[in-house]
Amino acid sequence: MTKPRILVTSAAGNTGFQTTRQLLEKGFPVRALVRRADRRSETLKALGAEIQVGNLQDIEDVRQALKDVQRAYFCAPLLRDALSASAIFASAAQEHGLEVVVALSQWLADPRHPSIHTRETWLADKMFSWMPGVGAVTVNPGWFADNYMAALEPIAQFGMLPMPLGEGLNAPPSNEDIARVIVAALIDPARHIGKRYRPTGPALLSPQDLAATFAKVLGRPVRYYNAPAGMFTKVARALNFPDFTIAQVLCYFDDYQRNAFALGAPTQAVLEVTGQKPEDFETIVRRYVNQSPASQRNATAMLRAVGGMLRIMVTPALQPDRFARSHEFPNLAAPRLAVDSAKWLATHASDPGLGLEQSLAAPLAQ
Repeated sequence: MTKPRILVTSAAGNTGFQTTRQLLEKGFPVRALVRRADRRSETLKALGAEIQVGNLQDIEDVRQALKDVQRAYFCAPLLRDALSASAIFASAAQEHGLEVVVALSQWLADPRHPSIHTRETWLADKMFSWMPGVGAVTVNPGWFADNYMAALEPIAQFGMLPMPLGEGLNAPPSNEDIARVIVAALIDPARHIGKRYRPTGPALLSPQDLAATFAKVLGRPVRYYNAPAGMFTKVARALNFPDFTIAQVLCYFDDYQRNAFALGAPTQAVLEVTGQKPEDFETIVRRYVNQSPASQRNATAMLRAVGGMLRIMVTPALQPDRFARSHEFPNLAAPRLAVDSAKWLATHASDPGLGLEQSLAAPLAQ
């Protein structure tokens, strides 16, 4: 029997790449929508994916990508105008009569969150659930394990994990496990339509636990440094992250420090949906360390790391309020972080589809 063709958007991204790879391994024909042809798209092509270069903001590109497609994974990039990309995709998916759209959402999604992207993600979730005749599955992970790997160079070269995490806890999922949940929903959608899944890692970890894991894998001391938010913006700018993305992540650090990502974690989503236990953090770290030249301690790597530190020192910090005003971002009268929203706490602490425990809801609401 011919297997349905599946579209993967943002296919060169973290979850998109892994979703495409896993679908191809299971013998499904995959069309990979990417923003540009590059090394990652060439890798996907070599694995057997059909590559289409296109823009999620262009309805004609999206229509072309959905031609002869029955199912799709939609991942909006963390960039300005993600909501319009979601609306365009939802419209085109309905036009083409897709069987199912599996959409990557966000654990924090809420209509009054200070992050514009998070508010728009909440509304995008609503739009996908409104598509007549098209099934929707929502995957809403929290803080990815991949996020810590942005600091792999200072971790490996200077023995320091510098992130503004406070003393927050998290059960970080791997890109591979998030993709496994997405793939399970795509290959057997009837079991999953209308459901939400929050993949996590197997255990809640403190920042000190994270540092200790890096130390174990690298074989040398690593300590956690609760970096100021302003320092994070300098680092992110030096690494060429867009200012819009940086401004959103600043809000997520506030949530992290308030334990929003600890609420209900860990879940059983990965095991229940895929039949496999989620990867632990040590396994994930070992994979990144083995693949990254930044983890090797030698003169070349140290010089590169020192050069990066000098570049960070001369990079100006982002002023988020000034940035928001200069770009005329909509200003809510009373924005609320996730843990300050009674509605968010109520739904995220009691939704049976997420497999959550309620034990953390009371202390977070205080």
